[in-house]
Amino acid sequence: MLRSVQGIVLRSMDYGEGNKIISLFTPELGKVSIMARGAKKMKSRHAAVTQLFTYGDFVFFKQSGQMGTLNSAEIIEAHHALREDLYMSAYASYLVELTDKMLGDEEGSSYLFEQVKAGLAAIEEGKDMQIVVHLYEMKMFDLAGYLPVTDACVSCGAESPITAFSPAMGGILCARCRHKDPVAIPIGEGALKLLKLFPRMDMRRLGTIKVKEETKAQLKQCLRAYMDVHVGIQWKARGFIEQMEKYNI
Repeated sequence: MLRSVQGIVLRSMDYGEGNKIISLFTPELGKVSIMARGAKKMKSRHAAVTQLFTYGDFVFFKQSGQMGTLNSAEIIEAHHALREDLYMSAYASYLVELTDKMLGDEEGSSYLFEQVKAGLAAIEEGKDMQIVVHLYEMKMFDLAGYLPVTDACVSCGAESPITAFSPAMGGILCARCRHKDPVAIPIGEGALKLLKLFPRMDMRRLGTIKVKEETKAQLKQCLRAYMDVHVGIQWKARGFIEQMEKYNI
């Protein structure tokens, strides 16, 4: 069956002499794998459109249970800046890697597609990259059924005073229950507010927000630990980001 869709390239890998296989995220079909024959060749009409982060119109042939074959494609947004800037490339790579690894074949939704598209645009526009990926991480937790409890203490249900975040217990802890997880992460009012806001926030409405470095550090610690406990995937792009942080690149 010939399909015509808009899509975002989540992953692009070489295959054989001159071909590429791309993981394409679409609003109608979810995530699909497509063979782009000859795309490795510099003069190929598919060379540009199969690059990572590319948003475009794709026409491909796909039979049930088989990989699709790309017929034609037109670029809507190339996202050159995301590939040319080291920081942008690292954070954008993490965003698409989250999508690629946490979704199965033909899994996804039009809403999630719009969140990915808006996230890549937000990074390219210079919005806070860390906030963009944390917001998207919460979307993926929600999709996978791992959304942390952030509206009340995960242990007793109290709404205040909240003092810590427990990845192991699955959410925030009040002062009275803090002792139940000795390694729970202390959080302040700013981090707690964002943890509550992220699940309800649409990436398309993300403005230029200023977040204190202390708050961002707490968010990073909380969500990375939560990801490791509940998802347990080795993230190539996140590992690169952590290396940049370690060596202050």
